[in-house]
Amino acid sequence: MTIELYCMGESGNAYKAALALELSGMEWTPVYVDFFGGAARSDEFRQLNVMGEVPVLVDGDTTLTQSGVIQMYITEKTGRFGGSTPEEQREVMRWVFWDNHKLSSQAGMVRFLMNFLPENKRPAEVIGFSQARLKAAYAVLDTHLKGREWIVGDAITNADLSCCGYLFYPEPFGFDRKDWPNIDRWLSNIENIPGWKHPYDLMPGSPADRA
Repeated sequence: MTIELYCMGESGNAYKAALALELSGMEWTPVYVDFFGGAARSDEFRQLNVMGEVPVLVDGDTTLTQSGVIQMYITEKTGRFGGSTPEEQREVMRWVFWDNHKLSSQAGMVRFLMNFLPENKRPAEVIGFSQARLKAAYAVLDTHLKGREWIVGDAITNADLSCCGYLFYPEPFGFDRKDWPNIDRWLSNIENIPGWKHPYDLMPGSPADRA
Protein backbone atom coordinates (compact mmCIF):
# COMPACT_ATOMS: atom_id res chain seq x y z
CA MET A 1 0.00 0.00 0.00
CA THR A 2 1.32 3.43 -0.95
CA ILE A 3 1.91 5.83 1.92
CA GLU A 4 -0.07 9.06 1.79
CA LEU A 5 1.46 12.26 3.10
CA TYR A 6 -0.97 15.09 3.72
CA CYS A 7 1.12 18.15 3.00
CA MET A 8 1.56 21.46 1.21
CA GLY A 9 4.57 22.78 -0.64
CA GLU A 10 4.79 25.90 1.48
CA SER A 11 5.24 23.99 4.74
CA GLY A 12 8.83 23.44 5.82
CA ASN A 13 7.70 20.91 8.39
CA ALA A 14 5.89 18.92 5.71
CA TYR A 15 9.04 19.14 3.59
CA LYS A 16 11.04 17.40 6.33
CA ALA A 17 8.73 14.40 6.10
CA ALA A 18 8.36 14.47 2.31
CA LEU A 19 12.12 14.64 1.72
CA ALA A 20 12.73 11.77 4.12
CA LEU A 21 10.15 9.68 2.27
CA GLU A 22 11.57 10.59 -1.13
CA LEU A 23 15.19 9.84 -0.23
CA SER A 24 14.25 6.63 1.61
CA GLY A 25 12.91 5.05 -1.58
CA MET A 26 9.55 4.23 0.01
CA GLU A 27 6.44 4.45 -2.14
CA TRP A 28 4.44 7.52 -1.23
CA THR A 29 2.09 10.07 -2.70
CA PRO A 30 1.38 13.64 -1.59
CA VAL A 31 -2.16 14.66 -0.68
CA TYR A 32 -2.56 18.42 -0.96
CA VAL A 33 -3.98 20.25 2.05
CA ASP A 34 -5.20 23.75 1.15
CA PHE A 35 -4.05 25.37 4.38
CA PHE A 36 -4.72 28.94 3.22
CA GLY A 37 -8.19 27.87 2.11
CA GLY A 38 -8.97 26.62 5.60
CA ALA A 39 -8.72 22.88 4.88
CA ALA A 40 -6.59 22.15 7.95
CA ARG A 41 -9.30 23.68 10.16
CA SER A 42 -12.11 21.61 8.70
CA ASP A 43 -13.92 18.98 10.76
CA GLU A 44 -12.85 16.34 8.23
CA PHE A 45 -9.16 17.15 8.60
CA ARG A 46 -9.41 17.47 12.38
CA GLN A 47 -10.55 13.86 12.45
CA LEU A 48 -7.25 13.01 10.76
CA ASN A 49 -5.16 15.31 12.97
CA VAL A 50 -6.77 17.03 15.92
CA MET A 51 -3.85 19.49 15.93
CA GLY A 52 -4.94 20.88 12.56
CA GLU A 53 -1.45 20.77 11.08
CA VAL A 54 0.53 19.20 8.26
CA PRO A 55 2.26 16.86 7.75
CA VAL A 56 0.13 13.79 8.40
CA LEU A 57 1.34 10.36 7.27
CA VAL A 58 -1.17 7.58 6.61
CA ASP A 59 0.23 4.09 6.06
CA GLY A 60 -2.61 1.59 6.18
CA ASP A 61 -3.88 1.55 9.76
CA THR A 62 -1.06 3.81 10.94
CA THR A 63 -1.62 7.56 11.11
CA LEU A 64 1.21 9.79 12.35
CA THR A 65 1.61 13.51 12.86
CA GLN A 66 4.60 15.75 13.59
CA SER A 67 7.54 15.66 11.22
CA GLY A 68 10.02 14.24 13.75
CA VAL A 69 7.75 11.29 14.53
CA ILE A 70 7.22 10.65 10.82
CA GLN A 71 10.99 10.70 10.28
CA MET A 72 11.39 8.18 13.12
CA TYR A 73 8.80 5.93 11.46
CA ILE A 74 10.66 6.06 8.15
CA THR A 75 13.84 5.09 10.00
CA GLU A 76 12.04 2.18 11.67
CA LYS A 77 10.80 0.96 8.27
CA THR A 78 14.00 1.42 6.28
CA GLY A 79 16.87 1.56 8.76
CA ARG A 80 17.96 4.86 7.20
CA PHE A 81 18.63 8.32 8.61
CA GLY A 82 18.66 7.34 12.29
CA GLY A 83 22.39 7.09 13.01
CA SER A 84 24.55 3.97 12.99
CA THR A 85 25.31 3.67 16.73
CA PRO A 86 23.37 4.38 19.92
CA GLU A 87 25.55 7.45 20.43
CA GLU A 88 24.75 8.73 16.94
CA GLN A 89 21.05 7.98 17.41
CA ARG A 90 20.97 10.14 20.52
CA GLU A 91 22.88 12.89 18.74
CA VAL A 92 20.45 12.80 15.82
CA MET A 93 17.54 13.26 18.21
CA ARG A 94 19.37 16.07 20.00
CA TRP A 95 19.61 18.03 16.75
CA VAL A 96 16.03 17.25 15.73
CA PHE A 97 14.80 18.63 19.07
CA TRP A 98 17.11 21.62 18.74
CA ASP A 99 15.82 22.36 15.26
CA ASN A 100 12.17 22.12 16.32
CA HIS A 101 12.76 24.53 19.20
CA LYS A 102 15.44 26.93 17.96
CA LEU A 103 15.50 26.91 14.15
CA SER A 104 12.39 25.72 12.33
CA SER A 105 9.95 27.15 14.86
CA GLN A 106 11.45 30.62 14.40
CA ALA A 107 12.07 30.35 10.65
CA GLY A 108 8.54 29.16 9.94
CA MET A 109 6.97 31.97 11.94
CA VAL A 110 9.16 34.74 10.49
CA ARG A 111 8.65 33.48 6.95
CA PHE A 112 4.89 33.48 7.49
CA LEU A 113 4.85 36.96 9.03
CA MET A 114 7.05 38.45 6.29
CA ASN A 115 5.42 36.85 3.26
CA PHE A 116 1.94 35.54 3.92
CA LEU A 117 0.37 38.37 5.92
CA PRO A 118 -0.79 41.66 4.38
CA GLU A 119 2.00 44.22 4.62
CA ASN A 120 0.05 46.42 7.03
CA LYS A 121 -0.28 43.52 9.47
CA ARG A 122 3.36 42.47 9.62
CA PRO A 123 4.66 43.12 13.16
CA ALA A 124 8.09 44.67 12.65
CA GLU A 125 9.23 44.33 16.27
CA VAL A 126 8.29 40.65 16.44
CA ILE A 127 10.01 39.99 13.13
CA GLY A 128 13.18 41.78 14.25
CA PHE A 129 13.30 39.96 17.58
CA SER A 130 12.77 36.57 15.94
CA GLN A 131 15.35 37.24 13.24
CA ALA A 132 17.91 37.95 15.96
CA ARG A 133 17.13 34.57 17.53
CA LEU A 134 17.42 32.96 14.12
CA LYS A 135 20.83 34.54 13.55
CA ALA A 136 22.02 32.94 16.77
CA ALA A 137 20.68 29.58 15.59
CA TYR A 138 22.38 29.91 12.21
CA ALA A 139 25.64 30.62 14.00
CA VAL A 140 25.29 27.47 16.11
CA LEU A 141 24.64 25.34 13.04
CA ASP A 142 27.34 26.96 10.91
CA THR A 143 29.94 26.50 13.66
CA HIS A 144 28.96 22.86 14.16
CA LEU A 145 29.28 22.16 10.43
CA LYS A 146 32.84 23.48 10.18
CA GLY A 147 34.91 20.55 8.95
CA ARG A 148 31.82 18.31 8.71
CA GLU A 149 29.86 17.08 5.72
CA TRP A 150 26.81 16.16 7.81
CA ILE A 151 25.42 17.15 11.19
CA VAL A 152 25.91 13.67 12.66
CA GLY A 153 28.22 10.94 11.40
CA ASP A 154 29.27 10.26 7.84
CA ALA A 155 25.92 10.28 6.04
CA ILE A 156 22.68 12.20 5.93
CA THR A 157 20.41 11.63 8.93
CA ASN A 158 17.16 12.96 10.30
CA ALA A 159 19.22 15.72 11.88
CA ASP A 160 20.03 17.06 8.41
CA LEU A 161 16.53 16.43 7.09
CA SER A 162 15.05 18.34 10.00
CA CYS A 163 17.44 21.29 10.10
CA CYS A 164 17.26 21.94 6.36
CA GLY A 165 13.45 22.07 6.38
CA TYR A 166 13.06 25.82 5.87
CA LEU A 167 16.46 26.73 4.44
CA PHE A 168 15.71 25.94 0.79
CA TYR A 169 12.73 28.29 0.54
CA PRO A 170 13.19 31.38 -1.65
CA GLU A 171 10.94 33.76 0.32
CA PRO A 172 12.84 36.23 2.54
CA PHE A 173 12.93 35.53 6.26
CA GLY A 174 16.41 36.62 7.25
CA PHE A 175 18.52 33.80 5.82
CA ASP A 176 21.05 34.13 3.02
CA ARG A 177 23.21 31.10 2.28
CA LYS A 178 26.21 33.18 1.26
CA ASP A 179 26.43 34.60 4.78
CA TRP A 180 26.96 31.14 6.28
CA PRO A 181 29.62 29.25 4.30
CA ASN A 182 29.43 25.98 6.22
CA ILE A 183 25.64 25.87 6.02
CA ASP A 184 25.87 26.71 2.32
CA ARG A 185 28.25 23.81 1.69
CA TRP A 186 26.06 21.45 3.73
CA LEU A 187 22.92 22.46 1.83
CA SER A 188 24.80 21.76 -1.41
CA ASN A 189 25.60 18.28 -0.08
CA ILE A 190 21.88 17.69 0.42
CA GLU A 191 21.00 19.08 -3.02
CA ASN A 192 23.51 16.70 -4.62
CA ILE A 193 21.94 13.55 -3.15
CA PRO A 194 20.22 11.57 -5.93
CA GLY A 195 16.49 12.09 -5.61
CA TRP A 196 16.65 15.47 -3.85
CA LYS A 197 13.89 17.87 -4.83
CA HIS A 198 13.07 21.43 -3.92
CA PRO A 199 9.96 21.68 -1.69
CA TYR A 200 7.89 23.26 -4.47
CA ASP A 201 8.83 20.40 -6.79
CA LEU A 202 8.29 17.69 -4.20
CA MET A 203 4.86 18.72 -2.86
CA PRO A 204 1.83 20.46 -4.37
CA GLY A 205 1.10 24.06 -3.43
CA SER A 206 3.25 27.17 -3.78
CA PRO A 207 2.80 30.95 -3.55
CA ALA A 208 2.58 31.05 -7.35
CA ASP A 209 -0.62 29.01 -7.16
CA ARG A 210 -2.24 31.73 -5.06
CA ALA A 211 -0.88 34.72 -7.00
